Amino acid sequence: MGFDLYGNEDCLEVNNFYKKLLAEMPDLLFQFVIDRNNNYYFPLISKSANEIFELTSGTFSNETKLIIYDRIFPSDQELFFQSLLKARREVQPWEIEFRAILPKRGLRWFKVSSKTELSHDGSVSFFGHVSDITDLKDKEEKLRISEERFQFALDASTVGVWDWDMVTNRVFYSSLSLKILELESNDIFDDPERWDKIVHPDDLPKYYSDIHEHFDNKVPYYENYHRVMTSSGNYKWILDRGKVIERDENGRPLRVLGTHTDVSLQKEKELELIKTMKLYSDQNSRLLNFSHIVSHNLNTQAGNIKSILDFIDADVDKQTVNEMLVHLRTVSNDLNDTISNLTQIVKTQSNINIAVVPLKLCEYIEKTIATIKGYDKEKKVTIINNVPKYLTINFNPAYLESVLLNFATNAIKYAHPDRDPVIIFDFGIEQEGYKSLKITDNGLGIDLAVHGELLFGMYKTFHKHEEARGIGLYITRNQIEAMKGTVTVESEVGVGTSFKIVFNDM
Repeated sequence: MGFDLYGNEDCLEVNNFYKKLLAEMPDLLFQFVIDRNNNYYFPLISKSANEIFELTSGTFSNETKLIIYDRIFPSDQELFFQSLLKARREVQPWEIEFRAILPKRGLRWFKVSSKTELSHDGSVSFFGHVSDITDLKDKEEKLRISEERFQFALDASTVGVWDWDMVTNRVFYSSLSLKILELESNDIFDDPERWDKIVHPDDLPKYYSDIHEHFDNKVPYYENYHRVMTSSGNYKWILDRGKVIERDENGRPLRVLGTHTDVSLQKEKELELIKTMKLYSDQNSRLLNFSHIVSHNLNTQAGNIKSILDFIDADVDKQTVNEMLVHLRTVSNDLNDTISNLTQIVKTQSNINIAVVPLKLCEYIEKTIATIKGYDKEKKVTIINNVPKYLTINFNPAYLESVLLNFATNAIKYAHPDRDPVIIFDFGIEQEGYKSLKITDNGLGIDLAVHGELLFGMYKTFHKHEEARGIGLYITRNQIEAMKGTVTVESEVGVGTSFKIVFNDM
């Protein structure tokens, strides 16, 4: 049977109940009265006053208020006094936290919570309790310091933090995570699908695969490199790491903690290193190919010269001398051409200090157009220059003239017999920001499936043309790569060819 406090008419039983209840209360319970003449007295003080404030309940009197006030920490005295006056004046609840210095326990934190009543005689009564909240304040202070240290560590680091609650499907992103995306720290970004939408399409399959592999407990943590689009429309490389810290009874993830690190600079250096290594690998391959060609061609032509001279020596009557001299002249000319070509290649590949200056690309194209006028008078050549006049690139002047001239003359040399040649120069900006030049023709085209890997090889020809030597494209690529650029080709037989030069210039 329950005890009905308010319905019980036995005053002794009710008083005993209150007595036992108050004895168990750790707080100091009080009734505090201020009369209209500003006299203070305490009709009720619980025995816990001795434990709380180191004052016995029997010592509370009109003068006690001075003892209490003196024990309040000096910088809190004015706040304490003004809050009491305000509560009395407005007859509102009195709530305050303050510090006091006790004789035995030293500095302590206290909290006053009380109800306020105005009597008919003008006095104001406060009914409430005083709690020792020192331990709570210590914990709050430790938490505050810990949070400040954590925030300082976040601000000083290059790592953004994210916290994904998969139950509510909401994500917390630290200010640095938002800064990586070039968003203000007060921007709301709590939808996990938003991040998925800004991941580069080429990186999405691996991104999803890696995170679900961790969700399925196949790997201890999640780690993935991917690109994300920032608010400016540019991509940044991110190292994304995470770990499930809470799962349900079936092992399904409920909460994931992770970090974002901007690794764009490292990734760019890594890609540049890979590009450089590929360039060196290609150069080594070309050097090996070059040595084979030198060995083969020079040995062949030297052998031809020796054979002709042997014929002359063997001809006692010297009847074939004139004929042999003609052959010797032909071999000599071929040898001279070979040496000239090889010398040009060596100069390109060995020239370390190549002069690089800003050049107006449009002007050099116009110079090329003027140079090739009348190159083949049997054909009506149309050349379209779509490159802006103001555009500049950093390149070697002699190399640029050679590159443009070689592509233009090749387009005319290998024009389609059924139509007049058309050559178009177009400027572009690559995804990474590098400048590019595309040279398109409507000529014979090249079967890249058959000749693609050999296209830029030395002495490789793909059309039956009396002037074809297979050296032009080889030298051209060497000159472009000497400028740390790249050249690629697209072609369709019978339709035409497009060469794209990507300059090492942004």
